[in-house]
Amino acid sequence: MTDKIKKSYRDLREFIRALDKSGELIRIKAPVSPYLEITQITDLMCKSPGGGKALLFENVEGYQFPVLINAYGSERRICMALGVNDLDEIGRRLEKILEMSPPCGLKGHLELLPIALDIFRSLPKTRKKKPPCQEITRLGNDVDLKKLPVLHCWPQDGGPFITFPLVITKSLETGKRNVGMYRLQVFDSKTTGMHWHIHKDGSHYFQEYKKAGKRMPVAVAIGTDPATTYAATAPLPRGIDELLLAGFIRQKPVPLAKCLTIPLEVPAYAEFVLEGYVNPEETRPEGPFGDHTGYYSLVDEYPVFHVTAITYRRNPVYFTTVVGRPPMEDCYLAKATERLFLPLLKTVFPEIADYWLPWEGVFHNITVISMTKEYPGHALKLMNGLWGQGQMSFSKALVFVDPEVKLNQADEIVRHILNTLDVSADIYITRGILDVLDHSSPDALVGGKIGIDATHRVHGEQPRKMPEPTGEREITGVVRKIKDSVRGITDIYVPFTDTRNVCALANIRKTKKHRGKQIARALVTSDIKQPNIFVLFDDDISLTDRSLVAWKLFNNVDPLRDIYRNNSRLVIDATKKEIDDGHPRPWPDDIVMDSEIVERVARRSEELGIADFL
Repeated sequence: MTDKIKKSYRDLREFIRALDKSGELIRIKAPVSPYLEITQITDLMCKSPGGGKALLFENVEGYQFPVLINAYGSERRICMALGVNDLDEIGRRLEKILEMSPPCGLKGHLELLPIALDIFRSLPKTRKKKPPCQEITRLGNDVDLKKLPVLHCWPQDGGPFITFPLVITKSLETGKRNVGMYRLQVFDSKTTGMHWHIHKDGSHYFQEYKKAGKRMPVAVAIGTDPATTYAATAPLPRGIDELLLAGFIRQKPVPLAKCLTIPLEVPAYAEFVLEGYVNPEETRPEGPFGDHTGYYSLVDEYPVFHVTAITYRRNPVYFTTVVGRPPMEDCYLAKATERLFLPLLKTVFPEIADYWLPWEGVFHNITVISMTKEYPGHALKLMNGLWGQGQMSFSKALVFVDPEVKLNQADEIVRHILNTLDVSADIYITRGILDVLDHSSPDALVGGKIGIDATHRVHGEQPRKMPEPTGEREITGVVRKIKDSVRGITDIYVPFTDTRNVCALANIRKTKKHRGKQIARALVTSDIKQPNIFVLFDDDISLTDRSLVAWKLFNNVDPLRDIYRNNSRLVIDATKKEIDDGHPRPWPDDIVMDSEIVERVARRSEELGIADFL
């Protein structure tokens, strides 16, 4: 990027003005409904080339507050939000701190001064004056969450959800602050769900209060400066204050203000603040919710947040986001995290050159790592190390390549794997911890993991056994025979015919007797040489839509149950699973917008000012 970037923003309003001035904002003055309609408009924008524009809905039906959405949903806008010219810039600043050596002499101490000042400027500071976030206060009986234009995002959602909240808590034992982003389903005028997953810091602190039998104070900030909002999404180690990271990004402290009804501090320039508490033993069914996986997360019991105060600025802007099948706005937040945390990962694993989280893997299903390999088993050592390291422990699939392989180029990586992989020796399958939102495993929270070593061989490792190259004409003939002979296969598509391993994508139609496992076993034990890798998909999946195919592959496979191998042959079952497939848990539905809403938005595209993005 060549734009001159402002290094930080005091508040969300300053960022909105910057978006407007740079041509990155569309103001929609036509009336719109927060029930599904804003979501459909936003989804179209997110999936337009480059992420489209940020949207400011100035006339939300039934509400007095405007709604800002998709503010971070492009590479340019996420860089603007974080005050950088490229997403590696903050990582380079962090790397300087991580590489500090003890100073020698006066010159060495002087060289440390800028770094020390950088850290000092990161510390949050509490204001003594009345903060902007408390210009208007609603306490007690005046509290009414129904006044906020909270979106009902997707048709099967359990209700309206606050999707961009900065949930602020403190440890009962250490007093350390956590700022996390946990969705809030609005139940009524004074209560919401508190959706913190079992692995999250907010949930850990809640367990402290539950053990002590004490009510837990909670504050929620909505619409803060961009760096502070981003920091709440960052997977920091427990006990590290997210506001410290926000200050480091901003290069100046986050100003805080004391809450009115609870002993917590909140960002002083937030547009809205909710104050309240969570009772240790109270839960309520929460969900379903159209999640960032592209599937609905199912109903489950979660704590209840009781709101004791709502404070806000004069003429506030309600800041929100919509998640769903990628690409969406949160993909760019995840990209920022990927780049920011590379230096931290490299301090633990210096052999890592770079890594990539494909969007279709929804952040936790696949990670591609380029590494400098030095000795036999090095990739296996790194594989096991990453599965025991912080947020990387949730990654279901790890793929290792050499530094010269270009990341972010899916076709090149797939070709590299197909030309390198020894199916009998380079695939490692184990069992481990999974993200809460993984639906592919028969058991919640734990399931199969797969590691693929596609790096070059070094001295001491056995040579690879690779299939002989096959011509396109021969493959076409074999594919025709497979369709005729293997019951249940309805279509086959081979994206690459010139690789050593040839991968075929197949649609299957399941019956009572012919499930994915029967079809997979028929393919893995057949005597055909090529294709030697098959991936099975449901009959309604377009095999030529590479993003759709990747999304289904990364989300629908439990490696322990769904991968079949026999010497040089590999079959992966990426279909939807039911009890007959060895999956006792409910399988979530894909997120699909109501057709009436789709048609309504299409008809109104000119009026809404989005016709150019359809």
